[in-house]
Amino acid sequence: MAIDKKFIGKQWPTMVYEVGKEKVKEFAKAIKSTNPYYLDDEFAAKSNYKAIVAPPTFAVVFGAKLIEPIFFDNELNLNLAMLVHGEQEFEFYDVVKSGDVLYSDAKIVNIENKEKLDVIAIEIMTKNQDKKDVCKGIYTFVVRK
Repeated sequence: MAIDKKFIGKQWPTMVYEVGKEKVKEFAKAIKSTNPYYLDDEFAAKSNYKAIVAPPTFAVVFGAKLIEPIFFDNELNLNLAMLVHGEQEFEFYDVVKSGDVLYSDAKIVNIENKEKLDVIAIEIMTKNQDKKDVCKGIYTFVVRK
């Protein structure tokens, strides 16, 4: 069954994420980064940012926390056995630093119904504790019929 386009615009409750210094370092090591902005407390403290900075790809850590409630939304009723990740893209507006508190909101921005599959695009907009935009992520998923 096709995903109903009436769900375009559907939103989920805001997700709050506190950026921990150790989580950023753990993530940086996992992606094999040696960037001192991500790993070196002393270096980061002396930088313009005054704190450990998160790599841009860290956006998947706080953004993806909103994907699970969407996948398991009873009203949307996605067939997870037939769902695959299509793509994701990000626009960055500000640096994420350890100590930041991030507020992310998700909404469905597009649904395409094709013959053998549906494509669903979810936008996740994140602001920091100062209400400044941090990043926008578009997560696209394909659901085979």
